[in-house]
Amino acid sequence: MDERKATLAMKCVIDQGGLAPGGLNFDCKVRRESTDIEDMFISHIAGMDCFAKGLRNAARLIEQGTLDSMVAERYKSWNSGLGAKVEAGNASIDEMYEYALSNGEPKMISAQQELYERVFNHGCDDRTD
Repeated sequence: MDERKATLAMKCVIDQGGLAPGGLNFDCKVRRESTDIEDMFISHIAGMDCFAKGLRNAARLIEQGTLDSMVAERYKSWNSGLGAKVEAGNASIDEMYEYALSNGEPKMISAQQELYERVFNHGCDDRTD
């Protein structure tokens, strides 16, 4: 029942083109003080509602495009040169070693975690519609 986690899961589903071949699996179990059959019924409904909210949030995040643009910019070095070769599985250990020797320590760049979380949270906020 965590809408943020459901949003991340639903974004993966959308990014991968759907659920096929598979589906979603969530279970209902007795926990804490929720022991009545009504509690289990409510938890199934709440789980479905949570995934539905996650799907809406994920669609909104994708439509906004900000988060995907940020991620693309962050990892753009994997689209050319040695990064592309590594990603394609075509770079040898020797080639990577030589690259590391000739380029030295990488420049420290902030991961901007707080900015990413803020953009994500904004995309999950119903008031942004």
